[in-house]
Amino acid sequence: MSTRLLSLAAGVMADLPVPDSVTAAAAAGWPACGVWFDHEVWTAAHEREVLRRLADSGIAVLDVEPIIVGLEPDVSERLVDAAAVLGARFILFTARVADQALVVERFGRACDLAAAADPRLTVVYEFLPAFPIGTLGDALGVVRDSGRSNGAVLVDNLHLARSGVTPEVLHSLDPSLLPYLQVSDAPRQAPKGSDELLHEARHARLWPGDGELPIGELLSAVPHVPLSFEVRSQRVRDTFRDPLDRAAFAWSRVHHLA
Repeated sequence: MSTRLLSLAAGVMADLPVPDSVTAAAAAGWPACGVWFDHEVWTAAHEREVLRRLADSGIAVLDVEPIIVGLEPDVSERLVDAAAVLGARFILFTARVADQALVVERFGRACDLAAAADPRLTVVYEFLPAFPIGTLGDALGVVRDSGRSNGAVLVDNLHLARSGVTPEVLHSLDPSLLPYLQVSDAPRQAPKGSDELLHEARHARLWPGDGELPIGELLSAVPHVPLSFEVRSQRVRDTFRDPLDRAAFAWSRVHHLA
């Protein structure tokens, strides 16, 4: 019996139109997907089309991303509104700046917007070691200092590994702080430097089982929660340009992890 909801992360399909990605994910068998919010294309008509594809296919939206402190314009209000309309469960938040107080303030504001838009929404801080506030401890600090009950942490196992932390530490955390996981694989040896880490995260991830990250330990440490498969890969983008082909290949590689 399946104990986890599996979702195709928005980043896997970020180079493709969101409506087509939604339709492809559903047709490939995914029960849920992520949605990439691009403020330049997200019009009322675009939102209606995404909603139509969701209704036609029956697929659920796990998360909408990204709110990034340090990038302009601030899309928080529009993204939160879209997430509520789409029935998403989570909103991804991260920061490229080192100003902890600013990040805490902006995270708290995003949580407040989410609470007003849909009390079922949770805002998750995704830490990236390529960014200044980039460790699990940093993310926990942002959530703690914000004081918002609808704030949590998103653990991406690649970022966890590249920040030098093993999944064992997750056993000691309050499970409510880890509502879902992002999963991919990679070689054990980390790239050198922030630019190289960011390149790996965006363009060189591997499918679970093709690398050396301790995925089994991760799933044991955080059981039952949904899994979002964040296999952002230039090779995958080049090989599977058709949305359905890409979504179907992704499903074939991970469906056994449900």
